[in-house]
Amino acid sequence: MIPEIREGEVYRMRKQHPCGSWEFRVYRTGADIGIECLGCGRRVMVERRRFESRVRNLVSAAG
Repeated sequence: MIPEIREGEVYRMRKQHPCGSWEFRVYRTGADIGIECLGCGRRVMVERRRFESRVRNLVSAAG
């Protein structure tokens, strides 16, 4: 599990986005996590549990 998810953090996911990018930036936190693809800019809302299971690692911390 991920201890704390903050807005602005960049995560590498286990599956590649259709545009070819692996990295996503968090733009909203709560029960659902809002992530934005760094390749094409597409924004998606994902359930927290699903997000935690799909994350590979933290690429860069917020701030």
